[in-house]
Amino acid sequence: MEWRKCYLDMILVPLSFMITIGYHLWLWQKVRTKPLSTIIGTNNYGRRLWVSTIMKDNDKKNILAVQTLRNTIMGATLMATTSILLCSGLAAVISSTYSVKKPINDAIYGAHGEFMVALKYVTLLLVFLASFMCHSLSIRFINQVNFLINCPPESTVTCEYVSELLEKGFTLNAMGNRIFYSALPLMLWIFGPVLVFVCSITMVPVLYNLDLVFGNAKMEKMDEKENINRV
Repeated sequence: MEWRKCYLDMILVPLSFMITIGYHLWLWQKVRTKPLSTIIGTNNYGRRLWVSTIMKDNDKKNILAVQTLRNTIMGATLMATTSILLCSGLAAVISSTYSVKKPINDAIYGAHGEFMVALKYVTLLLVFLASFMCHSLSIRFINQVNFLINCPPESTVTCEYVSELLEKGFTLNAMGNRIFYSALPLMLWIFGPVLVFVCSITMVPVLYNLDLVFGNAKMEKMDEKENINRV
């Protein structure tokens, strides 16, 4: 009887996770092998050039650098605050005895037991906590860049080191955003596992079109040159 109630949850929810994780593993490999064919790799390349330009002409562009990094920190702070507020709300729901933890409608497919309902909320809580941690670490790295990018040219702080810190900060920020986005299918899990699967297979094509650069021959040639240099 229990299997008949939760077999959809045991099949569709892990399958949805595998689809999302598989896509991001493929994207990570794409960023490593052909970075300029992706938005992430192209942005990383542009930020390295930006850091080099700022540090070479720091006397004239130091205010621009501080303002740009401040805007980035504000965005990461907003996402971190949103994540921790959602964590607080979910913690209150989990510890409460309100009927919100009970099934909304018996017609919804999937398991409705107390354990399964608690598992849904706890999973959401962990996802939002992971997003908060990524955004918090991102703020830490970008704050360091905010100081180091204004170091004088004769100092031991190099453009490569500052670029590496900035890239770590933006990578953690991107990870926090992707983890935050993955909470959408999990929120739909409250209404049933079928919606989780449908949302996951819908998000992958959307992210694919947002993550890749299409029809840019110049970027493809630069990628080929970088791969040849690596060999």
